[in-house]
Amino acid sequence: MKARFSWMVMAVLLLMPLGAMAAPKRLVLLFTGDNRGEIAPCGCKDEPRGGLARRKLAIEAERAQGLPTVLMDAGNALFREKVRREEAVVHQKAELVLEQMEAQGTVAMAVGEYDLSQGLPYLQKLTKTRKKMKLLSANLVDKAGKAPFAPSMVVEAGGLKVGVVGVSPEGAPTGEPGLKGLPPIETALAEARKLRKTKKVDVVVVLASVPYQEAVKMALQAGDAVDFVVQSHEARGMGIGELVGSHAAVFPAGELGKQLTRLELSVEGPGPSKDLGSGSRARQQLRVVEDNILKAQERFASAQDDHTRGELTRTIQELEGRMRQLETEVDVKPPPGGRAHQLSYISLGMALPDDPALKQRVDQIEPVGSVTANN
Repeated sequence: MKARFSWMVMAVLLLMPLGAMAAPKRLVLLFTGDNRGEIAPCGCKDEPRGGLARRKLAIEAERAQGLPTVLMDAGNALFREKVRREEAVVHQKAELVLEQMEAQGTVAMAVGEYDLSQGLPYLQKLTKTRKKMKLLSANLVDKAGKAPFAPSMVVEAGGLKVGVVGVSPEGAPTGEPGLKGLPPIETALAEARKLRKTKKVDVVVVLASVPYQEAVKMALQAGDAVDFVVQSHEARGMGIGELVGSHAAVFPAGELGKQLTRLELSVEGPGPSKDLGSGSRARQQLRVVEDNILKAQERFASAQDDHTRGELTRTIQELEGRMRQLETEVDVKPPPGGRAHQLSYISLGMALPDDPALKQRVDQIEPVGSVTANN
């Protein structure tokens, strides 16, 4: 009887579609980067955005959605400038930023050049008691060739193992001539391949505190060693998360605390991740192309000479070809048995509330309307 029951169960399982047996594993990765010591909303003319008090509640709201969520920082979190500043407010802001990064659950932070503006001993002292957040740099070494930071770590969440590599700019940091950054691409990719081989990670993220073009080159050379390169260095703001090369997507982590970067993953099998955001971008481009076709047709109807009509005919034909191509790109679905991602940026504008207690602490250090030493 027991054997017969086992055969019946086996038969049912064989008849079930593969998707019904194992649903994709879902995970949200949140990123900050290029915060540069900012603790309060910016003085932007359009709308004051950012601030630790808004970020805190935005992160809590994301976690409340129910999906497993991991928070990381791509570097340059603590100071506005690369050179040493002795003003007390500079240190107060950096200390509050670091305290809140750990309190809000940041698991890893790449060491950026701005983070070393007060020197390595100061950064080590500042982070000594931070046990939950790990500082990462695969390529920084001192004059003896010793690495002061861990190169990588593995985070497990949502049934996935995420390998995280940190990398800093090449050369000596402005604020710490006793350190040297080895070539970042080679060291980051070597560490990523090591994580793939020895730790059997499902996803590899490089927190790349390097110039954007360096991050793009890294993705192009990565092959399947890296899935996402999250960049910080020039405070570029927002990106789109397109694949660069065959496998890795590159995007900046934000700008001066004004955004929270959100990357939602759906992982069922191996291979490059499908960018689900490409569908919405195709729809936006399609609307522009359709509008341009209408304008060209209106100009054609009023054109008097054959030359102009001929030029407009060719323009309309080219636009219609582009329209047909975009129509095929609008409907984007996760590949069966593969993986997909959706990148978005949560703008920390006035529509989002502030945490009252944290806002009060921020206002004590940087009163509303003041010009502080970091600005």
